[in-house]
Amino acid sequence: MAASNKKIIHIHLGPDNYKTVMTAGKHELISDEPKNIGGSDEGPDPYDYLLMSLGSCTVITVRMYAERKGWKIEDIFMEMRHSKDYAEDCKDCDDPKAKIDVIEKEIIIKGDLSDEQLERLLEISKKCPVHKTLQGDLELKSTISRK
Repeated sequence: MAASNKKIIHIHLGPDNYKTVMTAGKHELISDEPKNIGGSDEGPDPYDYLLMSLGSCTVITVRMYAERKGWKIEDIFMEMRHSKDYAEDCKDCDDPKAKIDVIEKEIIIKGDLSDEQLERLLEISKKCPVHKTLQGDLELKSTISRK
């Protein structure tokens, strides 16, 4: 990826337990953990943001495709769920691949569409860039430094 295409996001975790301030350009969001695990529940948790990112990308992709086709869609709703099979995770805790993450996406479309159009939109929903990133080969590069 060329340097000009890189997304720069700033994350700051100060003294307030798990309350995290996330900045993307002029936009600022708060992430936090629930009170039952030591947070103050001032914002969605990191997995909520993961689901919101995938969900918003999915519905935008579906809307864009439908508009290009001239298909009339009044509204698109999406419900998402994330779960882990913790029993499976603990069988081999040293193996990072032992974790089983499941994301369920339910897309609800209000509009006069045929079954074939709905099926096509379901297929298109899997082509959103965030979906493809999560399903593809992903390399995470990390560094650490002092301030």
